Amino acid sequence: MRIPILPIIAVGSLAWAVSSVVSSQPRREVTEPPVMPPRTSFERTIAAIGLVEPSSEAIALGSHRNGVVEKVLVKLGEEVNAGQALIKLDTRDLEAELEVGRALVVEAEAKLAVAKAEETQARRNWEFAEKLKDSRAISEEERTQRETSLAMVKAQVGSAEAACLSAKARLQQTETEIERSVVMAPMDGTVLQVKVRAGEFVSAAAAAGSAPWMTLGQTKELHVRADVDEHEAWRVNAGAKARAHVRGNPELKVELEFVRFEPLVVPKKSLTGDATERVDTRVLQVIYRVVGTMPERLFIGQQMDVFVEATESQVAGRP
Repeated sequence: MRIPILPIIAVGSLAWAVSSVVSSQPRREVTEPPVMPPRTSFERTIAAIGLVEPSSEAIALGSHRNGVVEKVLVKLGEEVNAGQALIKLDTRDLEAELEVGRALVVEAEAKLAVAKAEETQARRNWEFAEKLKDSRAISEEERTQRETSLAMVKAQVGSAEAACLSAKARLQQTETEIERSVVMAPMDGTVLQVKVRAGEFVSAAAAAGSAPWMTLGQTKELHVRADVDEHEAWRVNAGAKARAHVRGNPELKVELEFVRFEPLVVPKKSLTGDATERVDTRVLQVIYRVVGTMPERLFIGQQMDVFVEATESQVAGRP
């Protein structure tokens, strides 16, 4: 009896092909997420993305003048008071200019003193000529010459006084520039970011999109800036309850209190790191105050999931 070799080979090839296809299929296993997503406790809710920020907002400090940093006088996270010095720029050129200005003031004052002395002498000569009763004692030409001399000296005194004021103004200008070389805290707050070191150059005209070299903010009270999609903006009520959950741990949550609406609906920024990149969605920014006990791990700039309660009258299709 002949053995059917070809059919056996065909059946074996088919079995091998089926086995290969089955073994190459990805295995689909049901896995639980490492962290459960946050869930709202409101019956009707509006979801938004929130960002933790200081109650004063983050203030990017600037400098009045260009210069090289001589000293950084504060540390990251330090509490500062209004008017406290934060950084000091190199002022050696201004200090040299200050000495020159002081010398010019002394010189101008000396010239003014000489001019005033000459005016006093010219006035005496003119008054002496005026007091002479006998017209033959002094000629009319001499009398006129003394009067003209007095007028000229008066003009010289005026010029010397103007030069003295100008020198003092230049001196005061230099002193002001030295004062402006020390950047002061505009308010009480916390140093949130320091990106400048001694020896680095700071510019008075910050480039567009450049990171601030120092950021300050009031952190005793924190705010959450919630971005509400423009399609749901009409549903937001100023008096509605709101709650924010910490991303990564929905069990950490804080109660929110309404502060204000930002009057301008703005394009939503995408979180790619590029400050100018945007998507098509526009959002209404709602500012809330964090009330009650705050989680210890709540940081400035942290994202949170915000849920705002929608009332009956705000539900679509109801009056």
